[in-house]
Amino acid sequence: MALPEAAQSQPKTILTSTDLQRVVDRIAHQILEKTQGAADTALMGIPTRGGPLARRLADRIRTFEGVDVPVGVLDITLYRDDLRRQATRAIGPTEVPPGGVDGRRVILVDDVLFSGRTVRAALDALSDIGRPRSVQLAVLVDRGHRELPIRADYVGKNIPTALAESVRVALVETDGVDEVKLFGGTQ
Repeated sequence: MALPEAAQSQPKTILTSTDLQRVVDRIAHQILEKTQGAADTALMGIPTRGGPLARRLADRIRTFEGVDVPVGVLDITLYRDDLRRQATRAIGPTEVPPGGVDGRRVILVDDVLFSGRTVRAALDALSDIGRPRSVQLAVLVDRGHRELPIRADYVGKNIPTALAESVRVALVETDGVDEVKLFGGTQ
């Protein structure tokens, strides 16, 4: 039995503000464990919501271990493979973390991992600002449907989705509220 169209379009809350904070804390702990205390590590957020997430992770790592992890922002606009198919986007600033990325472990931070194309663009952009010792990936949500052989090293929540669905992350810094919602399809 099909649901009425109004029921199909109602978003489903996946993470509340409290849930989101717990997930960020868990990712920060995983980073500390996997990197032996975040030694020689830098976080690079992918706009729009990866920047605030990277700063939150750095804050939590500082709280848990007293370690200051440098944070930067990596604009990928010119590295996207869909520039011809989408509306023109403004180029944002790339902020290299203090001390740069050369020889460091760089953890790219993004809100949602989907096809993997954003991460591919981020890898290309990162190679233009330096040569990290290694690159890892931290995402708040992995929704599947990869088109490229890319996986996250740190995942806040795996959310199996249909292609017709979309995951929307809202953060206080960019949207005024912390939450993750699933839109589209049947709930």
